[in-house]
Amino acid sequence: MRLRRCQFMVLELRERLGVDLQLLLADEPRLAFQTQWVALAAHLERPVTLDAQEIDVVGRLSASEWVTCEEAGLTRDDAALAQLREKGLVFEASDSNAAHDADTRLRDCHWHGLAAVAHRHLRWSGVDSIAEQQRFAELFDGQPMAHLQQPPAPVFERGAPQQRLALPKQPDSPLLDLLARRITCRNFDQGGPLSREDFAFVLEATFRALAQVDVTGVSVLKKGTASAGGLHPTEAYLLIQNVEGIAAGLYHYHVLDHALEPLQPLDAADVRRLASRLLAVQEYLADAPAIVVYVSRFERNFWKYRQHAKAYRAAILDVGHLSQTLYLAATERGLGAFFTAAVNEADIEQAFGLDPMQQGVIGVGGFGRRSATRREIEFDPLHAVWPD
Repeated sequence: MRLRRCQFMVLELRERLGVDLQLLLADEPRLAFQTQWVALAAHLERPVTLDAQEIDVVGRLSASEWVTCEEAGLTRDDAALAQLREKGLVFEASDSNAAHDADTRLRDCHWHGLAAVAHRHLRWSGVDSIAEQQRFAELFDGQPMAHLQQPPAPVFERGAPQQRLALPKQPDSPLLDLLARRITCRNFDQGGPLSREDFAFVLEATFRALAQVDVTGVSVLKKGTASAGGLHPTEAYLLIQNVEGIAAGLYHYHVLDHALEPLQPLDAADVRRLASRLLAVQEYLADAPAIVVYVSRFERNFWKYRQHAKAYRAAILDVGHLSQTLYLAATERGLGAFFTAAVNEADIEQAFGLDPMQQGVIGVGGFGRRSATRREIEFDPLHAVWPD
């Protein structure tokens, strides 16, 4: 029997509070804390609780080399070893199961260990963000911000005002005007479809590849946004609700052909319910006629930046560049746009058939015509959209 542990695993000492029963019986109510070790493995969807014996066995095994029981100082009938194999943290060379396959795919993707664990275990599923806000408000008697005390100052200063060097301001600029009008939309028009021309313009300006070239033997893309190594790992998956001439459903955008690849048709009611679930029940965002899921192809980015400490950060920055471009493209066409990270990533991956460690959700955006009526509050301090 040759054994190996999973590639990426972090042990976390968790603490749970509970009532001390002995003190309670003595009429001295008091909270007691209990600790337990939890393994966060990048290839597993859920944390796994470990005891001292299991931790000892894990520490005897390599994540890269296959070793025999004898080499690891273990016996074949070791109970802790059997439990670790059942929990999907330790494998035998001939294993063929879901956990082993997931670990193999993860190894082939070349993640940095800490980034892999964080990405896997910080995803949401089934979260209702509005209900969570209400619960939080009730917990603090309708003043959820009061317990936070004063926030840090909005402007960070490193010197006295008289020491500052004033810089010239541009009196008139189309770009500055566009930036001033760029605000997050929470009020989308439900009266009619988004025009096909506006829809196509925003996707083209944001995601279309302007060129494909070979650089030192590697095929890279040229887009209107920066990307580490020219790899452009971000894919646009779309949930179309109400776009002229395009059936409601799930799509993928082809960056070279500037075309949609149909994945699954949906009727109007189903697509709206799905939009709400994927956006963690942020109904004012789920009204957008075109919803864009920003998905990072980690396998492409990490192919070059293998186990690199900055590779995951570069993937997130890639989405940041694109989301701002989408905002500006939508604003230029007189449309509203949004971006949010408060999404149910696991539900999105299930809907689009994605492996979170190969093609993972970073955030969700959307765009469409603004409503003439402001139903939801929008942050528009310059009154660029709402005059009052």
